[in-house]
Amino acid sequence: MDDEPLSEWAERRAAKIGRLRAVPLVSGDGPKASHLNPDAPRAIQRWNGYTWEPYGTAANLAEAQRLLHPRAEEQPTMAAPQPPPLRAGRGRHRKLRPGE
Repeated sequence: MDDEPLSEWAERRAAKIGRLRAVPLVSGDGPKASHLNPDAPRAIQRWNGYTWEPYGTAANLAEAQRLLHPRAEEQPTMAAPQPPPLRAGRGRHRKLRPGE
């Protein structure tokens, strides 16, 4: 098996952070495909590298598409929330000493 270098994997993974998606807000087990409910409201979600997090809402499919795919001259109306900085870990791990 040919493993790719960790730096290439991390670069590819980091490129996906900040990606947005629209999820229809429909109740029950009904169809969730966007073309079946174009007038249903949408939850806009943002990928943070680990999970999809709430980002905003859209009234319908057309508004969601404008948010997800803005034209070059238009800027998105929502500001992206900045994730909190990472804190120092408290896990147990072996610390390497000089010369090891």
